[in-house]
Amino acid sequence: MNRKVLISIGIVALALAQVACSPDAPQAAAPTATQAPPPLPAEVQAVGTAMTAEANTATIAGATSTAADPTTLVSTGEFVSPVRSELAPKIGGRVARMHVEEGSVVRQGQPVLELETDYLRLGLQQAQAELARATAASNEAARDLERKKELVAKNAIPRATFDRSQANAEGTQASRAAAAAQVALLRQQLADSTVRSPISGVVAQKRTDVGQRLGDGNVAVVVVQLSPLKLRFSVPERYLGTIGRGDRVVARVDPYPDQTFEGTIRTVGGVIDPATRTMFAEAEFPNRDGRLRPGLFARVEAKLN
Repeated sequence: MNRKVLISIGIVALALAQVACSPDAPQAAAPTATQAPPPLPAEVQAVGTAMTAEANTATIAGATSTAADPTTLVSTGEFVSPVRSELAPKIGGRVARMHVEEGSVVRQGQPVLELETDYLRLGLQQAQAELARATAASNEAARDLERKKELVAKNAIPRATFDRSQANAEGTQASRAAAAAQVALLRQQLADSTVRSPISGVVAQKRTDVGQRLGDGNVAVVVVQLSPLKLRFSVPERYLGTIGRGDRVVARVDPYPDQTFEGTIRTVGGVIDPATRTMFAEAEFPNRDGRLRPGLFARVEAKLN
């Protein structure tokens, strides 16, 4: 039985071999060559070109250095005022007049507001009258003392009389000095009732108005300096040795798109921010025409050494 099975298997295998070697047998299809993908649309090609150019620019915290011009640092920053003055009256009182509004440009020494001074002026008149009385009394006491000096020298009057005259003269002189001090104080308070700007700049905040009562130290107006202005921007740490004090920078701002403003670097921060690996730099801009304002965003270009 086993012999017959083996013979049958052999016959089947021989038949299959003959079929495989036959020229009419179907052959396996040869792998076809991979076809090239169709070209991208022009719009997609433009996007790809822009992305490739952008990849060639190294950016760190808003500061860039292009591969085409590694000697130019491009960054962004914000203009800040170097001086911010919070104006408060030296004396308390009710606001009588306001001379500025928010956004007003002021000059150094220009009045900003005035307090009511009716009672101060009445007090000054009273103090001036008291000064006149004290002056008259002091002059009379001085003349009396001179007469007493002559008499006591001749032993015409007791020494005690001369001493009383001398004490009276000294007392009237002290009264006169006190009255003069009161007049000076009231005059100073009258002067202080007008708040003046200590700097030239622009009114950033107006915190009071006519009729409002201000106490000592209440901030009424905030003035920020306009000229010069500082521009603060970030610089990657790798430029620590190539950018420094005195370098020139050029700034562009959106309100004046066709103009550039030149400044000079005054400070380069020595501490590196570990989060961004950048340091700060400050450039000073003259801003004599006052067109640049604090808070204005700017694009900065600086030539590296």
